[in-house]
Amino acid sequence: MSVDLTGFLGVVVLAYLIPGPDFLVIVRAAARRPALGRAAALGAQAGLCVHMCAAVLGLSAIATRSALAFTVIKLAGAAYLIYLGVRALLAARRRNRAGSTESTGSTGPAEPAVGAADAASGQHVSTASGQHVSRRGSFLEGFLTNVLNPKAALFFLSVLPQFVDHGGSLPRQIFLLGLLDVAVGVVYWLVLVGVAARLRTVFGPACRRRWELVSGWLFIGIGVGVAATE
Repeated sequence: MSVDLTGFLGVVVLAYLIPGPDFLVIVRAAARRPALGRAAALGAQAGLCVHMCAAVLGLSAIATRSALAFTVIKLAGAAYLIYLGVRALLAARRRNRAGSTESTGSTGPAEPAVGAADAASGQHVSTASGQHVSRRGSFLEGFLTNVLNPKAALFFLSVLPQFVDHGGSLPRQIFLLGLLDVAVGVVYWLVLVGVAARLRTVFGPACRRRWELVSGWLFIGIGVGVAATE
C-alpha cells in the first residue's frame, strides 16, 4: 500500500489554516476560558470522526448523491451557524450593557472568580455577559459545527480518496488518513487555543465585546452563505 502522505498532509494543513466555522467556535470559546476552547476543539474533531466513519461505511456517498439529504444537512448546518451568530450578538449586547453599568459606577453583581476547582470539574461558569458556559456545552458547539458541515463530509468523500492507493483496502486507508487528519487538527487547535488564551490576558473586556460582535456577524454571514450554496 502506497499512500501520498506528503501531499495529504499539505492539503490538511492548508485546510486547517483557512478559517472556517470551527475556527470561530474554538477561538470564541478560548476567549472565554482556555478550558472551554480545548473542549470546543475536541468537539470539533469528534465531529470530523463522525464524517470519517460515515465515509468508511459509505454513508457519505449516499448523502452527497441524494439531493434531498445533502440539502437537509446543508440547511441544518446553516441554521446552526446563524443560531450561534445570534447568540454571539446577544452576548455582545449583554457585555456592552454590563460595561456601561460598570462605567456609570452602578453596583451590581460582580463576575464570579473561577477557581482551579471549577475549571477542573467542568461546572458552569457565569460570565460578565450573563451567559452560563461549560466545557460540555463548548464541546457540543464544536461537535455540531462540524457534524452539520457538508464541506467536511465532502472532504472525506472526494478529497481524501485522491491520496490513497486504489490497489489496497479503500475503507482502511480512508480510516487511517482520517485519523491522521483528526490528529493534526487536535495539535493545531490546541496551539491556537494557547495563543488565544495569551491574547485574552492582553486585551481588555472592551476588545472581547467587539470580538463577540464580529464573530456573531461572521457566523451569520457564513450560515447565509452555506444556505445559498447550490
